[in-house]
Amino acid sequence: MAGHTDNAVVIDAPMDLLWSMTNDVPSWPELFSEYAAAEITARDGETVTFRLTTHPDEDGNVWSWVSRRTPDPETRVVRAQRVETGPFEYMNIRWEYAQQRDGVRMRWIQDFHMKPQAPVDDAGMTAYLNRNTVVQMKLIRTKVEAAARALAGAEPGAPNGR
Repeated sequence: MAGHTDNAVVIDAPMDLLWSMTNDVPSWPELFSEYAAAEITARDGETVTFRLTTHPDEDGNVWSWVSRRTPDPETRVVRAQRVETGPFEYMNIRWEYAQQRDGVRMRWIQDFHMKPQAPVDDAGMTAYLNRNTVVQMKLIRTKVEAAARALAGAEPGAPNGR
């Protein structure tokens, strides 16, 4: 048995803005509510290796791990995997961005398997990720749409500075 999640949100913002904000790993502590720190440890072309550290959870635990992420600006797909897997046997993530009439659809697909000694099983982690992903996607949508409105308001010739 393995865990799998598939969540998406439509964000009313230009593709390039969404792409740049969500692929700027060092800014993730400002974009996501769960991360206290994001540190790039290596770069190889488009691929970045980085350490994420969370804010303390409800039990006071701070989690930290290393991941590798490769964005492809041509296909608007990002592939990522945990390098330090922690409680996971493996964790693979795919982000997809697709232009739609009402904005950009950002989709996260996560495939994983928990280690036998992990504090939760695949079903428990699937439920957690499905809850938390919705929260994080809504937060990202709010922040990216605010940035898009701010940029639109700064454009020369916009009525009333908008």
